[in-house]
Amino acid sequence: MTKILIKKPCKTNMQSGLHKTKQWVIEFPFDPTIKKDVLMGWNSSKDTSKQLSLSFSSLEDAKKWCIKNKYDFSIVDETKRTLKPKSYASNFANNRRSSWTH
Repeated sequence: MTKILIKKPCKTNMQSGLHKTKQWVIEFPFDPTIKKDVLMGWNSSKDTSKQLSLSFSSLEDAKKWCIKNKYDFSIVDETKRTLKPKSYASNFANNRRSSWTH
């Protein structure tokens, strides 16, 4: 039985948006039987489950899918960081801490 991960994807470093982090994603384990094609250099495998990318709107839906398809699963749940809302004017506040002194 294959053990798969259910997790929320991380925010990309290239963008500040959090759109892709709202859904739960199923991630299959790495397939060690991948072979490099001699002619083209592409990876080939008999197991194509790693090519699947399934996303669900809720954790419960992802769990139901795993149980229905008889997969062992584990849930990776990172704690959410809290963002303090700031205004643009706070960048120029007099009481702002700075790393350099006069």
